[in-house]
Amino acid sequence: MHALKPTMKWLLGLLFIAAGVNHFVMPDFYVRIVPPYLPWPLELVWVSGVFEVLGGIGLLIPRLTVAAAWGLIALLIAVFPANLHMALHPDQYPNLPAIGLWLRVPLQAVFIAWAYWFTRRG
Repeated sequence: MHALKPTMKWLLGLLFIAAGVNHFVMPDFYVRIVPPYLPWPLELVWVSGVFEVLGGIGLLIPRLTVAAAWGLIALLIAVFPANLHMALHPDQYPNLPAIGLWLRVPLQAVFIAWAYWFTRRG
């Protein structure tokens, strides 16, 4: 498992970098998933995109890995309401299968566990 860890760190880092960049390439998609009770949806999309990119880059810099992993865990918890909102309102996302929206909810726990792995040295 130890030999797999660096590869998995790079995979997660690149995934977050790509997802973060996508917040700026396709902001309208992300604005639509911000729950309506939250103010400034576009700004929240930008902020979350910036933190996804920074967290992904941070994972790839050894001295920043642990802090970046904790930051990504906090970010995943912060954006959880958007994932839940999507699952609870599939009619607002007709191009996405409802089962996929529901699978995103437990997938957040997988991403949190994946990031948590990098809070542990060795």
